[in-house]
Amino acid sequence: MTKLSVNINKIATLRNARGGNMPNLLKVAKDVQIFGAEGITIHPRPDERHIRYQDAYDLKPIVITEYNIEGNPMDDFIKMVLQIKPAQVTLVPDAVDAITSNAGWDTIKHTDFLKEIIAEFKRNKIRTSIFVDPNLKMIEGAAETGTDRIELYTEEFAKQYSLGNKEAIRPYIECAILAHKLGLGINAGHDLSLENIKFFKENIPNLLEVSIGHALICEALYDGLEKVIGEYLKKLKS
Repeated sequence: MTKLSVNINKIATLRNARGGNMPNLLKVAKDVQIFGAEGITIHPRPDERHIRYQDAYDLKPIVITEYNIEGNPMDDFIKMVLQIKPAQVTLVPDAVDAITSNAGWDTIKHTDFLKEIIAEFKRNKIRTSIFVDPNLKMIEGAAETGTDRIELYTEEFAKQYSLGNKEAIRPYIECAILAHKLGLGINAGHDLSLENIKFFKENIPNLLEVSIGHALICEALYDGLEKVIGEYLKKLKS
C-alpha cells in the first residue's frame, strides 16, 4: 500500500500573504487527515516564507497520522526535529534561496555528513529519508549513509510525462528496484499530480509513500480538498 502524505506548505503561503490566520493551518491539517490522508508533510525554510518553525511545533499534537518534516539539515532544523520527534525526517539539500527543492543529494560526496546526521536522528527513533535523483550511483551512496528510506525526486518524470514521454519512468523503476535490493524504503515526491500519480504508482515497485503538495492544493481550488484527496487515494490503492 502506498501512503499519501499531504504537504501543507502552500496553505501556509496563503496564510502568510495577509499576515493573519486565514486559512488556519492547524484546521487544514486536521481536515486533511479526516479526509483520508495518511500523513502530513511540512518543509520549513530558514526565511519562514511559508511554514514557520513555530508551526512545526504547533502541528505536533494535531498530526495523528504520520508527521514528516523535510528540510536542509542545518543546526536550527536539526534542533527542531530532535525536539519534535516526528515519525520521519526527510533531508533535502535545498539552498537557502531556493524557490522549491531542485536537486537530490550527492550521496557520495556527502556520505560522511549524512551518516553523522542520520545516526543522530535514528538514535532518537526518528525514521530517516533522503531526497535523491534517479541515479543508481546515488542510490548506492544512500545505502552507505544508513538512511531508512530514500525519496525519489520526481520533477523530471512529471515534466516528461506531461509531454507524452512515458519512458521517463525507466530510471525511477531501476532505482526503486536497486533501493529495495539494498534494504531501503522508497518514497517519492515533487510535481506528482492527479494526471501522473496512477501511472507512477503502478510502475514503481515497493513504493511506500508519496508526498504531494503544490499540485494537490492547485487541484483542490477547483474541486475541494476532500474530493481531491479521495481521488489520490483511489489512484494509489487501485
